[in-house]
Amino acid sequence: MGRTAVAQPGWSPPVGGFRAYESSVRIGAGPAAWQEATAAVMTWGVKTRSGFEVHAVDGGEPRVRLDADYTLVARVGAFRIREPVRVVDVVQTDDRCGFAYGTGVGHPVSGEEAFIVWRDPQGRVWLTLRSLTRPSTGLWRLLFPVLLVAQRWYRCRYQRALRPVTRRRTRCLPGRA
Repeated sequence: MGRTAVAQPGWSPPVGGFRAYESSVRIGAGPAAWQEATAAVMTWGVKTRSGFEVHAVDGGEPRVRLDADYTLVARVGAFRIREPVRVVDVVQTDDRCGFAYGTGVGHPVSGEEAFIVWRDPQGRVWLTLRSLTRPSTGLWRLLFPVLLVAQRWYRCRYQRALRPVTRRRTRCLPGRA
């Protein structure tokens, strides 16, 4: 089980030098919104709709699988930043669906990130983001302050990624989220 506790509605981040983050946004309501959001989250839609490429290391489908390794690729101008990750936790119930991945060697930061879709008793559909972040090693450690700005920008993109297309127009600016 991951440290971001994807199966749990409440979360008490662990101590130990990590920057903890949690945020929830409403992304829709009703059965159709639920089905679309759960299908998207389990096929890496939050990441791909935010500008990342997702590649299964074993060459399989980019569908979320527990203990599977993936390479996430972010484009920054002409550069491609490869981020090795492993899915460490998955939840799929009638009202909660999502996963967490842990970062691997060579990832710009060290930690875990979770994407959880859930619905409340009124049928509203929500996306919760959770993360634990600390500096990675090598050159990435020196760039950690810049990476925190990029992380805030991507969080904004994640929060709008599963909304209906007509509601994705909000611009994400550095420092927001």
